Amino acid sequence: MILTLDFFYYVLGAMLLMIAFMALRDQHNPRRYSSALFWALYAVIYLAGEQLPPVAAGLLMVVMALIAGFGGVTLGRYGERTPEERRASAQRLGHKLLIPALLIPLTTVIGSTVFKDVQWNGLFLLDPKHITLVALGCGSLFAVATACWLTRSTPLQAMRESRRLVDHLGWAVVLPHMLAVLGLLFTDAGMGKAVAHVVTSYINMDLRLVAVAVYCVGMALFTIIMGNGFAAFPVMAGGVGIPVLVGVYHANPAVMAAIGMFSAYCGTLMTPMAANFNIVPAALLELPDKNAVVKMQIPTALPLLLANIALLYFLMNL
Repeated sequence: MILTLDFFYYVLGAMLLMIAFMALRDQHNPRRYSSALFWALYAVIYLAGEQLPPVAAGLLMVVMALIAGFGGVTLGRYGERTPEERRASAQRLGHKLLIPALLIPLTTVIGSTVFKDVQWNGLFLLDPKHITLVALGCGSLFAVATACWLTRSTPLQAMRESRRLVDHLGWAVVLPHMLAVLGLLFTDAGMGKAVAHVVTSYINMDLRLVAVAVYCVGMALFTIIMGNGFAAFPVMAGGVGIPVLVGVYHANPAVMAAIGMFSAYCGTLMTPMAANFNIVPAALLELPDKNAVVKMQIPTALPLLLANIALLYFLMNL
């Protein structure tokens, strides 16, 4: 393989090291040392990867959590253009500004389909095990290069903007990784069996509607806690979906799984733990209320959850 996923891990690690270095040199950052340490530790995780012992990686994440929890990651100065320069650049470029953003999905689709079997000297051009992620990484690099060309900026300015964006997101950048680990811990700890014991001991699962409601609401609640519907699914599917809905009420496993995931996504709409969807947009738009997106989505999420309960109740035996 010529281009593997590890290459992009190294690229991300190098970028984070550069961000840490820029934060360290920023005299306008009131906590530049702790900010630099936070991003440097995160860089180590990408650069060292599997060479790090699990205990060491866990300690790094704990230290990062402590730094972020005590407000150690703060904003600095980023060498941004003035508002007048931004408006002039936007007027000059117009819809061309969309080109870098569109390059990412376009390159991802082309790379994961057209180039999936392409070889050079007997080696795959792109890592076949992670073809979509590698193609996404290529698209991201192409997009950065195109953005620099369109805006007549330098890679250094691109790094400044990257640092500005990462600093605005702060701890939310790391949250999806930590939640993914939390989901694995829940699964390995037998959380599904614990959920099954609790719901069968204290809730009357003899009523089909109750069983369906417990499953769908549980999917949403665990997603609210973990911020990840895929992490919530094995817990609720192992605790209620398979033993009760499939085993007792003979539900179609495909219908149970699909509507269960839809219910989990209702939880995604209602939690700040789903940082990619709810915290990142607020940070990008620089909204004064970081939970503004969640508050706007709750009136949609609750009726959708009720609709999923009804759908699963009537369609589970199809």
